Amino acid sequence: MNAATLVASLGWTLLHFLWQGVVLACATGILLVLMRNARPERRYAVACTGLLLCLVWPAADLATMLASGRGPDAGRLPFERAAAGLGSMSGAGWLASLQSQLGWIVAAWAACAGALGLRMLLGLAWIERAARSEAIDQAWQARLSALALRCGLTQHVRLRVVERLASPVTAGWWRPVVLVPAALVSGMPPQLLEALLAHELGHVKRHDYLVNLLQNVVETLLFYHPGVWWISRRIRFEREQIADDFAARQLGEPRRLALALSELERLQFSGPHLAQAANGGDLMTRIRRLLRPDVQTLDWKAALPVLGLLLACAASAHAVSGRNALPLAGTGTGTSSMAVADFNSCARPHYPQADLDARHAGTVTLAFLVSAEGQVTDSRIRRSSGHPTLDEAAHAALSECRFRPARNHGRPVQRWTQVQYVWTLD
Repeated sequence: MNAATLVASLGWTLLHFLWQGVVLACATGILLVLMRNARPERRYAVACTGLLLCLVWPAADLATMLASGRGPDAGRLPFERAAAGLGSMSGAGWLASLQSQLGWIVAAWAACAGALGLRMLLGLAWIERAARSEAIDQAWQARLSALALRCGLTQHVRLRVVERLASPVTAGWWRPVVLVPAALVSGMPPQLLEALLAHELGHVKRHDYLVNLLQNVVETLLFYHPGVWWISRRIRFEREQIADDFAARQLGEPRRLALALSELERLQFSGPHLAQAANGGDLMTRIRRLLRPDVQTLDWKAALPVLGLLLACAASAHAVSGRNALPLAGTGTGTSSMAVADFNSCARPHYPQADLDARHAGTVTLAFLVSAEGQVTDSRIRRSSGHPTLDEAAHAALSECRFRPARNHGRPVQRWTQVQYVWTLD
């Protein structure tokens, strides 16, 4: 086998995965919709299987082409059929043109995969350095060790306090370590921080760090396909729900973990770097699930990302990365973007005393019409917290935020956007 055969076979393998990834992502999405009321462990297993097949299928194709001794000719059948459908002359020319670009395709893939692989290795090195050199809080280490024994963990779990970190991180399976942001140690009530630590111990118990490493490898090798990123995102979502259930069982207080997640979101909202992360829907979904677990009805909106993935890949045969998040004061993709709030300019809503006395809490969703100049020209309450005075307090404070206007083809335009605020009691 010469280098030209290897490059051509690898190039066709990468091109074949454009349609293979669509098939696997759509099949995984359909199964997850059908299993929407199953235990998160089962949905997690389905998503992990889908991601593993994303690695196994192209690897098997590449091995088959190389073992056949015929190189890329053994793997061109789907593209030859597509070329035949375009007509003999145009199809042959299209196929020949694609064949001539295989070297550039493989070179571009190798460069991007190498850069992502280096980024992953640097991240692992940073975690290892933090585990060795960051501060040790003896009091919290003792509490974590006691909590680990209660959770049935016999191995020692280390705890390190890190200054610049967005949220708790668990790493390692042989010598696990939990990295905790210093802001949480100093700014979060101890009983709520303990609930977050119980969540992290759920990851240690299940050796989630190993699965996450495999995810990173697949994302590095198949970075160009949005189906891989979508399946990987679903794995992380289901993994967090499993860890939530584990922590709730160990604590015996699901509401305590929900309050800890709400407090984490509140701390994120008050910081300029973490404010946009607080707009994500996953954290709010986890909080609602802990407080009000219910049967999930069939939501056709959940199928839209899979349908969009199919149309995008089939129409262009060109992979683009995507996210299926609700546009809550976030950014858009492509030639259009959503209006974005400057959270540094937002005043923190004042908790009405009457609601404090009555121990009212809830989440309010606000909609703002942002002009092309970035001014709020209209606003309304999209979803009430259940308490009108809390809604009005959040509306009065957040309506003073400054916004960066939405854009369409580079031009600022008027557009509605949404912001959520969570009222919680300490």
